[in-house]
Amino acid sequence: MGTGFEPVYTDLQSVASPLGQPTVLGWVCRDPLRADDEARTRDLNLGKVVLYQLSYVRLLLATDFPAAEVRENRTRCLLLDKLDVPGWVVSKLRRQRRVWQQSQPSLRWPRPAVGEFQRGLRWFRDGRQSALLNHRVAPGQNAGVRAWVNGRLLDDPTSPAVTVSDHGLTVGDGVFEAVKAVGGKPFALQRHLERLAHSAQGLGLPAPDLAEVRRGVVAVLAGETGPLTRIRITYTAGPAPLGSGRGDAEPTLVVVAAPLDEAAESTTVATVPWPRNERGALAGLKTTSYAENVVALAHAKARGAGEAVFANLAGHLCEGTGTNVFYVVDGELRTPSLASGCLAGVTRRLVLEWYGGREVDEPIEVVRQASEVFLASTTRDVQPVSAWDDLELPVPGPVTKAAQEAWRDHEGAMLEDVG
Repeated sequence: MGTGFEPVYTDLQSVASPLGQPTVLGWVCRDPLRADDEARTRDLNLGKVVLYQLSYVRLLLATDFPAAEVRENRTRCLLLDKLDVPGWVVSKLRRQRRVWQQSQPSLRWPRPAVGEFQRGLRWFRDGRQSALLNHRVAPGQNAGVRAWVNGRLLDDPTSPAVTVSDHGLTVGDGVFEAVKAVGGKPFALQRHLERLAHSAQGLGLPAPDLAEVRRGVVAVLAGETGPLTRIRITYTAGPAPLGSGRGDAEPTLVVVAAPLDEAAESTTVATVPWPRNERGALAGLKTTSYAENVVALAHAKARGAGEAVFANLAGHLCEGTGTNVFYVVDGELRTPSLASGCLAGVTRRLVLEWYGGREVDEPIEVVRQASEVFLASTTRDVQPVSAWDDLELPVPGPVTKAAQEAWRDHEGAMLEDVG
């Protein structure tokens, strides 16, 4: 930033700008008549507060980018000469510039010379245009993410795509599926689509067009060759009034793909004090109403655990926030039945088919007798549990190891070539 004054960086994290909020470009200045006053604003690139004592600050991109200048005058209009940002942003700022020019006819709109300043918005070259809209995206945060919304693949997965009145956003009125892909091939996709339709029916939503969902999956996986990918399919009631009542709009269908890290070799578990309601309207459905899981997982992580596990209202072992639970007692592999209120996990069903086990509902205290425990889910496959609360467990135990081997033997047959 070439300003003639050295900027002063502080560790403060919230100092109001003269406008009372961060500006579009992240820098602001006082009116020329008050050039001796401090101008405080947050630097969106550095995440710190910058103090300047100038009437205005000129910003220039590298020499192969257009220049820009931002001012604040008494009418508090932001001015923009030219910048490569989304068209609707440019249009809005050009209107603001016209307002400023009309209010200040005696002042000429300046154009800084190329090469005058070599700092300022260098971060813009790294694709962080979203910071111009006060939306902070860490570098690489959206690397490899693809999003498909209502039949259209988005050019920018961070761009606005769903209305603010969508019922899935306002009240969690939606269902979803998490599917993994190995080398660009989705695993057990048909089973996930069948469960999506079942969850939608249980929530009273129109039946999703599964052929359309498949088209979305194909679109986000096109050219994908990474070792592991997470696919998130979300289906909501669509735009609706701001309340519990649904509207008559078409549902919203979103498919997103992002790189998936390989699960850790083992994890730890904590029991949470809140029960699952096995008699509730949402029991056994995979809905977007996940706040209960968010609270439970935060509770477990505060205790150093990687997953939280619920009992149900009857006091029986139920499930984790995103996992089904398997445990071994007297050499027998057991897991809660669907009557417990647990989700009918795709991985859970495949473990039972490929290795075996008994579905039984027992008080959660039975885990104290377990010689082995493992979790099953789309993103974990078969993952051993090394500790449950204060109970230490072998990793992996012989039954868990056998279940893992059965999984590896059969997994390839469930990969679908959608290319």
